[in-house]
Amino acid sequence: MSKTNDHKDLPIAVTVNGETRAMPLGTSVADLLAHLGIVGGKVAVERNRAIVARSSFDTQMLQDGDVIEIVRFVGGG
Repeated sequence: MSKTNDHKDLPIAVTVNGETRAMPLGTSVADLLAHLGIVGGKVAVERNRAIVARSSFDTQMLQDGDVIEIVRFVGGG
């Protein structure tokens, strides 16, 4: 019996810092960051030209066609 209500495996296309990527439907901003190896540290995420609050990284689900910009803050001098 197939799972007709489980579409989590279907891919969506998102553009991350100018590069198109296929991600599973149901991917959150936090999932995307983990997939990219960005764990911890200071990072800013913009989704479709709107800043995503760090507190909503786990609940902001990516949609097909989203444009994501990720900026990491690094120290130095």
